Amino acid sequence: MTPDRPVRHIGMLIFDEVEALDAVGPWEVLSWWTSHHPEDGWSISCLSRDDAPVTAAKGLVLGAHHAFTDAPQLDLLIHPGGPGTRALMRDAEHLRWVSTQRTQAPLLASVGTGALVFAAAGLLGGRPATTHRQCLDLLHDLDPTIDVRPLERFVDDGDMITSGGVGAGIEMAIHLVARLAGFDRAREVRLAISDSSGRRLGVDGAPVDG
Repeated sequence: MTPDRPVRHIGMLIFDEVEALDAVGPWEVLSWWTSHHPEDGWSISCLSRDDAPVTAAKGLVLGAHHAFTDAPQLDLLIHPGGPGTRALMRDAEHLRWVSTQRTQAPLLASVGTGALVFAAAGLLGGRPATTHRQCLDLLHDLDPTIDVRPLERFVDDGDMITSGGVGAGIEMAIHLVARLAGFDRAREVRLAISDSSGRRLGVDGAPVDG
């Protein structure tokens, strides 16, 4: 980070009934990177609608650093999945907030069924995307113009990245490090953390054989 360049912010959205690993897996990757290399100029924090703790799908309680209203301007928003996305897909206030982030943040990413919320907000029309493997048909039904990619662990479409659920979110997070800080940094992060899926990952987060 140079003195004249402000810190850029990653926001990890949390909400009741979030799939914990969808949030915690990418958090582990990105927080290791940002905490060990502040010179790269990135920070990460958790956001909930009202700054209150949330209860994840299997009972884990997660705390937030910020509410929507007092969060820093985001450069990257990550929307995890989980059973709670079913309610968020019908929550007009939440969809408006997500749409606003689309106009303000240079990059949005989703894990698992977080992509369904993006689709419900009208953000994936005409774009390639993926989601949790059990919800691929629903993603198409929400917007038939979406180019659903069932075989891809994550889909990088420039300013929008979507991934499958759970372990795919970790792969996507390593890919994000490669995009934002380079392959060497991504390789370092990959070696420093454990990939819970047990898959061997390349420097860009993609699984490799062997």
